[in-house]
Amino acid sequence: MKFNVSSTTLCSRLQTLSRVQSSKNALPILDCVLFELSGETLTLTASDSETTIVTTLEVTDVDGYGKVAIESKQLINSIKEISEQPITFNINQNTYQIEINYQNGKYNLIAQNGEEYPVPSSVSGIHTATFPAELLLSGISRSLFATADDELRPQMNGVYFDLTPEYATLVASDGHKLVRNRILPVHSGEPCAFILPKKPSTMLKTVLPKEQDSAEIRFDDRNAEIVLSNFKISCRLIEGRYPNYNSVIPQDNPFRVTVDRLSFIAALRRVSVFASASSSLIKLQLDNNNLTVSAQDIDFSTSAEEHIMCDYAGMPMSIGFNGPFLLDVLNSIASQDVVLELADPSRAGVIVPAEQDEEEDLIMLLMPMMLQD
Repeated sequence: MKFNVSSTTLCSRLQTLSRVQSSKNALPILDCVLFELSGETLTLTASDSETTIVTTLEVTDVDGYGKVAIESKQLINSIKEISEQPITFNINQNTYQIEINYQNGKYNLIAQNGEEYPVPSSVSGIHTATFPAELLLSGISRSLFATADDELRPQMNGVYFDLTPEYATLVASDGHKLVRNRILPVHSGEPCAFILPKKPSTMLKTVLPKEQDSAEIRFDDRNAEIVLSNFKISCRLIEGRYPNYNSVIPQDNPFRVTVDRLSFIAALRRVSVFASASSSLIKLQLDNNNLTVSAQDIDFSTSAEEHIMCDYAGMPMSIGFNGPFLLDVLNSIASQDVVLELADPSRAGVIVPAEQDEEEDLIMLLMPMMLQD
């Protein structure tokens, strides 16, 4: 079979697809990308057996049809050095020899039988939800950092999609921090839920910025399929019951402080240099419109302290947080100001944007650390 395709378009799609491939595959053919030609449409597929991503390209000067599997790393490394131009693939389907012709030269390589490439599990499509691409991207981006790497509780290792007739909620937690992001325009006819693993979630974060339309998610008890305008991602879901996330979110915290997010981030980055390497403890002291951010490392006799103007009229209080965790939370919020809702030094702090997006309702939770007197 034979076809012409744009070098930069092909390389861009291949680089996206290669992100799903594992460095060590149980099946050697999974080191390849499946090329399937039908009419003037070229379908590319990459998989690690758990997660599969598919994309299609329009090609020209087509002769024949069929499918072959081509080793992705070598192909990407060779094509990315070619400037934008049409390149021609000539594939012998009997010997699996490939000749790639471009303006000043050619490549020769060997493919594998495309019929041996594994087919992803089908989704029965019991449940369906349609997300605006922009809202799904923001929900995934805000949630991924809070997912866990816990072999004993695999349910915590993904993003939980909780769909109700009122709205959709994306949740992630590792036991220290929690993100709950409600997407108000998205809802389901009946309550349903699934846990999307970290890898397909990361793939979504990669491909969604290029999408303008909606993302349709079809899922059953075991598998999910996410259909975008340029890509389709299929994956096996994480089985098990997700914890009751609403029960751990404190209600009616009496102490509220509003602070400029970027000033807070900058102070945390400066002060955290002096925090203990073993604990990364950052101390926050609140008193009469003043937020004091401090850290110390007793072992090396170093410390730092910085004052930030804030809006706080409650009684003086102190609370400790893990510095990198607090930075992760603040970096995942887009508003200019953030509100910290606190109760006492032993209860979780709630962090929310001061200005919520009208289509979203975001809450982040961070467990405190014990302060040493």
